[in-house]
Amino acid sequence: MSNHRHPGNEQGANSPNSSSAAGPNYFENFSSMSTLASAAHAQGQPQQQNHSVHAHHDRSAAGFSDLDSALYNVLADTNAGAGSYGEYDETAGMDGSHVGGTEGGYVAAQPGNVITWSYEQHAIPDMLSNFQGLPDQQSGAIRVEQARNGTGAGGLASVGFNGGPGITKTDAQGSLDPQSHVANSSRSGRKGQHQAAESSDVSSIPPPSQHSQSKASTPLETERPSKANTHSSTRTAPDRSSMRSRSDFRPKTSIPTDMAPEDYARQCILAAYSSRLNPFALHPEEYELLRNHISQLQVTSYLNIRNGILRLWTRNPLVSVTREEASGCAKDYRWFDAADVAYEWLVRRGYINFGCLEVPDTTGTLAKVRARRKTIVVIGAGMAGLGCARQLRGLFAQFGERFTARGEEVPKVVVLEGRGRIGGRVYSHPLRTQSPENLPPGLRCTADMGAQIITGFDSGNPLSIVIRGQLALHYHPIRDNSILYDSDGSIIDRERDGLLENLFNDILDRASVYRHKVPQPETIEGDRELIEIGRDPTGEGGKVIAMVQNPKDSVLQTGSTAESSTRNGDTEMVPASLDKLTGKAHIVPGLSSKAPATTQAVALGWPLREGVSPSRTLNLDAVVESSEHPTLGGVMDEALRQYQDIVDLNPRDMRLLNWHYANLEYANAANLHDLSLGGWDQDIGNEFEGEHAEIIGGYLQVPRGIWRCPTKLDVRKQCVVKRISYTLEDAEGEASKAVIDCENGMSVEADAVVVTLPLGVLKEKSVSFEPALPEWKIGPIERLGFGTLNKDKVVLVYESPFWDEERDVFGLLRKSEAGESLNQEDYAARRGRLYLFWNCIRTSGRPMLIALMAGDAAHQTESDSDDDLVAEATAVLGRMFAHTHVPEPSEVIITRWGKDRFTRGSYSYVGSQARPDDYDLMAKSVGNLYFAGEATCGTHPATVHGAYLSGLRAAAEVLESMLGPVKVPSPLVPPKPRLDSATYPTLSSKRKADDSAVRRLRDLRESRLEAYDAEVKAALLEKLGERPTKPGRGAANPFLLYQKDHWVICKNKCDEARRKTTNNPDAKASRNEVRAALGQMWRDASDEVKRPYLEETASNKEANSASQETFKKRVDEWDKGAEAFRTEHREKNPSKPSEEEVALLEEAQKERETAKRARKLGGYVDDSDSSYGA
Repeated sequence: MSNHRHPGNEQGANSPNSSSAAGPNYFENFSSMSTLASAAHAQGQPQQQNHSVHAHHDRSAAGFSDLDSALYNVLADTNAGAGSYGEYDETAGMDGSHVGGTEGGYVAAQPGNVITWSYEQHAIPDMLSNFQGLPDQQSGAIRVEQARNGTGAGGLASVGFNGGPGITKTDAQGSLDPQSHVANSSRSGRKGQHQAAESSDVSSIPPPSQHSQSKASTPLETERPSKANTHSSTRTAPDRSSMRSRSDFRPKTSIPTDMAPEDYARQCILAAYSSRLNPFALHPEEYELLRNHISQLQVTSYLNIRNGILRLWTRNPLVSVTREEASGCAKDYRWFDAADVAYEWLVRRGYINFGCLEVPDTTGTLAKVRARRKTIVVIGAGMAGLGCARQLRGLFAQFGERFTARGEEVPKVVVLEGRGRIGGRVYSHPLRTQSPENLPPGLRCTADMGAQIITGFDSGNPLSIVIRGQLALHYHPIRDNSILYDSDGSIIDRERDGLLENLFNDILDRASVYRHKVPQPETIEGDRELIEIGRDPTGEGGKVIAMVQNPKDSVLQTGSTAESSTRNGDTEMVPASLDKLTGKAHIVPGLSSKAPATTQAVALGWPLREGVSPSRTLNLDAVVESSEHPTLGGVMDEALRQYQDIVDLNPRDMRLLNWHYANLEYANAANLHDLSLGGWDQDIGNEFEGEHAEIIGGYLQVPRGIWRCPTKLDVRKQCVVKRISYTLEDAEGEASKAVIDCENGMSVEADAVVVTLPLGVLKEKSVSFEPALPEWKIGPIERLGFGTLNKDKVVLVYESPFWDEERDVFGLLRKSEAGESLNQEDYAARRGRLYLFWNCIRTSGRPMLIALMAGDAAHQTESDSDDDLVAEATAVLGRMFAHTHVPEPSEVIITRWGKDRFTRGSYSYVGSQARPDDYDLMAKSVGNLYFAGEATCGTHPATVHGAYLSGLRAAAEVLESMLGPVKVPSPLVPPKPRLDSATYPTLSSKRKADDSAVRRLRDLRESRLEAYDAEVKAALLEKLGERPTKPGRGAANPFLLYQKDHWVICKNKCDEARRKTTNNPDAKASRNEVRAALGQMWRDASDEVKRPYLEETASNKEANSASQETFKKRVDEWDKGAEAFRTEHREKNPSKPSEEEVALLEEAQKERETAKRARKLGGYVDDSDSSYGA
């Protein structure tokens, strides 16, 4: 887990509050939640506010057969009308208690508008799409030609989903913003169909059975009955009937011809980064797959192909990448097999062709069925389950011909969900009052009960593809404008806040010294310089990687790409600063903990207490060694206690420090004393970058989109699983099946079962396994922690806002149980109680605050009454906003995920007894039983995207169990053909003879043209002067400017510290130590110190932009003038062949005829020297 997963953030993935994870699958009993409304309220009758508790009962038979249709008018039936949402039903999946207001019941909502896509017969509801396009002034359609090649007039080519020409940020992974970008759906220079995005008031869409057979221009197939199908539809999947055979493929067809190789390479590199892959090294799986088939030299060529395929996908994820296009990324026919291997590996592993899009269906016609149709059952319709089922559906379609070739039908996929809704811990509860003032048409007022925040779209978050690139959902970027209030309502001084935050980060940094050192898998790098300029190496490359005698010379021990840059130094990646919006810590190279605590405190701006030795530091070894399973909380508390002896901390400082403690506890769904010291942040370095966001109208739109686009998945709700009988091995002669038994009496047979049950449910053992799971699987289930009682929310809805609507978040410092205490233990119980408030007015459509509970305070929430919680929230808000009246909320929802039998908590964390490989063991299959969910994703645990990624992984494992691993032909890259001089001695010797007329003619002609070109160039330079050179760029990184000014000062201090710690008067600090110290100095510097550097870089950026624009204009003018001059000069002064050339021409023609006759007699021989020119 990363340092701080901010409240409600994605890091809480599975959690009820933060991004959620694999959704629980199986129950429909909400007795764990209470309501403060009477039965009359549930029926829509007006009543007075009532604080008597009315327990929910299991009424799954009541209400709607499809509760999602009851809550949302998304993809509604044809006859949907004004009342299509229906009244509020208590059993509709609300993960919390609901407090009614004075108005009483729910109002029937009106159907919303939809966004209509190109060609009149296709539509998609605005609930799932606000994908806007730029109209073509000529035709009113969206330009889609050559979008992926970057040659189109706008669209993804110019906006750049992953760093296209329109992107100005070189460190960004692209920007496909549905609120500003252009949709395109063609690639590789092939003409695509025009699309138009136009608003419409269509209120009904035919069910899937009535869909048109034509390909939709969006991930959803729909048809508008009002108009005839007068146009051919835009394809989301290539028409297989028009695909050419492999023998017709051509190299370089997917590489743009009008783009500089360096620009193409840059796009490919960014595409790899945005796909969670290192563009310069093989993924460990690729390394194992190819180590016996390619040489180290050939790794570069393979990576160029693989990155090129990723570029095709990331530039337009509305259209699947085909094998033909993948082959077009190769620059030579010999690399077609390698391109095919790369393509299949990327498809299987979910790096391309995933999400809500239609993929090519290769399933053939079965003349005779020789085997029964297999069934895959996915247990749980959360993000992991739906993602896995959608991916399996797509994989079976893309590899369908392999099943039909064996006489099998393509397997069917069934999802069993215990609730009456989908989404699991992603749930957007509809508010009672549906009168949105600031929501796009068609969206409802909702409150996210579980997952809420998307923590960064860049650096490979697959949800960026799904949310922005496919569903095109509305989202609200969260601004870092948080403010903290003290317990008495006064505002915390920002400077003091920064001082305490830096001290907290240093404590966290010192605890990171005890982190587990997990060995990284082996892989190998290509030639970085060649990859950066888009070139392949020359030559064959020698022996394959596996035969290299000293593989350590070329093999790189690497983990995440963020760590690779420091692999050869003496530094490592450590937590540095806190991101309040995510609750996570940024990582940087170096260890500030190497410096004495006093030195670090002074550097942070803290004066030392009187009598403290300047060389004093912290000793944490004793507390670590005192326990067999040391915890993060124990070490941090001891570090804080020792810091109290070094610097003066007052009660307000203690409250502020404990606010950060609470934020860290909320991010991990656990008290810090339950977190493993060595592994609590074992996912560090895998965080995604970019702006954090909330989905407008509710996060539930994401799992709903995955469920329904492009076609509806087979999800069977209210199927509560109680037992799974699986097989460890196949029975002789016939493959054994698994059997899933449900509480409703239904039994389902399956050839493979994908279990996405939350870790809390597995811990509770409410689902039995026969045979029992092996010990190696039970071990991590027991050792890993699960936030059973944390991550609770108090949702407060008002009639009008009384807070600053421009602030997205504000925090509250809590007093200790002993009042103004300096004892750290006194703060643990209350520091997480209503410690943070999210302003959700922009995403919910109503004035709404969400108050968060963390740590021990969340435990208290489970037993506190609703009246007490509402009264306490109103009281603390009254102190925070004393300048105005704080009314009673008109509606309140309180989540209690710990009592929910669907989840039994929020999301996983690394418990004190957990081992470094526990997440990997959680993911490992047992017989025909496969596992997915955030608790199985070691790189991104406790996140929605981690749950989704685990579903993609499980789908790949299921496919491999049926089709086997990716097959690699041998040889993978055939050697270059060479001319056999023994067969053609006369021809070969004649071609290569020094006195050959053809060669003499060629040399003579080349000499003449070179001289002519030199003459033209000299005349051009005399006329126009030298071509403008690219101007220098002013520094755009403020830290580099700061480093230049402070290097000597910092180095002297580091040298002095090194001499003191080693007692060696000649000792000097290493370069990496100075860099790490400078980085810490920059992070700890005040705003006043940073301001001149920030202002200078801002000025430099403006000057760089202006100079680049001027340079571009000058170059364009010079190029146009040069082209006109060359044309005019060549017309007036053409280059004429000499008499000797004319004489040699006739002799060369005779030699050419002789060569042609030899070729006809002996057959065609491909030789690099076979070209002839005059």
